[in-house]
Amino acid sequence: MGSWPSARDWVFSFKAFAAAMLALWIAMYMGLPRPYWAMASVYVVAHPLTGATRSKALYRVLGTLMGAAAGVAMVPSLVNSPPLLMGAVALWTGCLLYIALLHRTPRSYVFMLAAYTLPLVALPAVDNPTAIFDIAIARAEEISLGILCAAVVGAVVFPASVADVLRHKSRQWMADAALWAGDMLSPSPGMQVTRHQSRHRLAADILALDQLISQLGYDTESIARVRAARELRGRMTMLLPVMSSLASIVESLQAAGGLPDTLRAQMQAARAWIQGGAVDAPPVLISTPLEPGWDAALVTAAEDRLQQMVALWRDCVSLCRRMGERDVRGGWVPEFRRWDVGQTRHYDHGLLLFSTVTVALSIFTMGMLWIHMGWADGAGAVALGAVSCCFFAALDEPAPMIQSFFNWNVVCMVISMVFLFAVLPVAHDFEMLVLMFAVPYLIIGLLVAQPRLAMIGMPLAVVTANDIGISGAYSADFHTFFNSNIAGIAGIAFALVWTLVMRPFGTAAATRRLVRSSWGDIADNAVGTRPEEHTRLRARMLDRLAQLVPRLAASESEVSPDGFSEVRVELTTLALQREMPSLSAPEQHAIKRVLRSVAGYYQARLDGKRDAPPPALHTRLANAQRKVQSRIALAALVEMQVALFPPAVMPAPVTGGA
Repeated sequence: MGSWPSARDWVFSFKAFAAAMLALWIAMYMGLPRPYWAMASVYVVAHPLTGATRSKALYRVLGTLMGAAAGVAMVPSLVNSPPLLMGAVALWTGCLLYIALLHRTPRSYVFMLAAYTLPLVALPAVDNPTAIFDIAIARAEEISLGILCAAVVGAVVFPASVADVLRHKSRQWMADAALWAGDMLSPSPGMQVTRHQSRHRLAADILALDQLISQLGYDTESIARVRAARELRGRMTMLLPVMSSLASIVESLQAAGGLPDTLRAQMQAARAWIQGGAVDAPPVLISTPLEPGWDAALVTAAEDRLQQMVALWRDCVSLCRRMGERDVRGGWVPEFRRWDVGQTRHYDHGLLLFSTVTVALSIFTMGMLWIHMGWADGAGAVALGAVSCCFFAALDEPAPMIQSFFNWNVVCMVISMVFLFAVLPVAHDFEMLVLMFAVPYLIIGLLVAQPRLAMIGMPLAVVTANDIGISGAYSADFHTFFNSNIAGIAGIAFALVWTLVMRPFGTAAATRRLVRSSWGDIADNAVGTRPEEHTRLRARMLDRLAQLVPRLAASESEVSPDGFSEVRVELTTLALQREMPSLSAPEQHAIKRVLRSVAGYYQARLDGKRDAPPPALHTRLANAQRKVQSRIALAALVEMQVALFPPAVMPAPVTGGA
């Protein structure tokens, strides 16, 4: 359900409108050729958070300068060879877009803007290439002016701190995680659906925290606070598979006959500590002696994962408190030190390359159609088509968003027509112009302030300003207005049709590729991975999980219903490799046989030869569990067995060695 705009939304809307009118007035006073670019730029970079506005402002300036410089370099030298010019524009856009998609942080805006600024600057100058330098300079001046006004107003008038929002989001995340932990530690039957949904939501929320953390450095914050925020994000990421593992082991214990009293008491103590805010010292968790048998092995694994969860929870709580301190000083000592998470990310280079190549081909095709048709306003069609393709290239299914962009551009044309031919003729001074813009743009600002409505508010703000084309003196020609706007809408329509044809697959295909990447990682690294590579592998695996879980809900048919199973198997393979040097030769031999079987199973899954793990792997896991004397190794083997062989699909015992 929707909600009424908050006071913060109203403050943002007034600030954005004030900055836009200030930029428009300065641009008109300076006699810049397109003052509306300055006005539109304010809404492009404006954000309710001051740090986010600063980062977008810096990145937009850099991206604009890069795109404009490329236009100045390309147009004069290639204007006499239109196919070569369109090829250069398409290649530039595709390459810069590819780099932008590799950066899943606000820094990607630099390359995204540079990608589509070139067609915006270069193509309208094809008929008059000598003017390309003046066009580039004017665009840089007007956009920089709008950015400067947005940044100054955002920083001076009721600045909103990224750190405050990050602290709130982190506390909210911990509260949601506490609900899952309380559910899981109860332990009550029939809670599986709740656990499944909550862990997916928590994993998806970590991606949103990434954006805030990357913007925190542009706030007036210390390096120590930024470092604490990154540590918190890493600990939250580690916590999810540990909690998922504990939940699965507890379910297996329930299926095997119930929890022993000692473990039940420890779980209840941990639950009470978490629900009490973890303000006191954590409960003392006692490890029971190793005993033979599957039930005893499950208890050992549950105790190990419970201890990990409590240590990670204590780290997260202490980091949340550290984020809330006014003056963050001194070092931070973690409680959980078994393994850490680096900064490595997972990239589906094949899918990214396909996305950017289709965008580049669409721009080249639109450009060649424009050239062969001799359409006077065709440059606008190609430019806006390029913008449409670039904006939504990162989505699994960009067509619905391009469709929405098309619809709202039509709405913008109607609004602009009313303003240009019915409202502006009676505006005899700038003050009257401001009053006429106030009501619609204050409402538009409320849309921009809310993430779920931003993709409606942004085109309304930016496209309407560009369509009206305010200049120093009123001059409106319906023929020119209609042709130029129809050209832009036609370009978006072409981008929509092209996307529907070239990218008919969507979330299901991207999800399957992510799962297969996990299979490939396990098959490649289950045996023989060097210890120094473990941090990188864990980081990539957990980043892949964060990308996977939002897609699982949207994918109707998927090979993995959970998303955590592969992560848990890969974590256990790394844990076993780390423990092996301290084990005896018979123990190492048994574990190596398990790891070889795991690698072979996931390779068979990649080759399409097997959908379920072989019974022989279950036998080797059981043999290894009987031989190992290390609690960590035993817990890893048990977790691997629970992940690969849930109680519902446990194979019948296989006699004899394997």
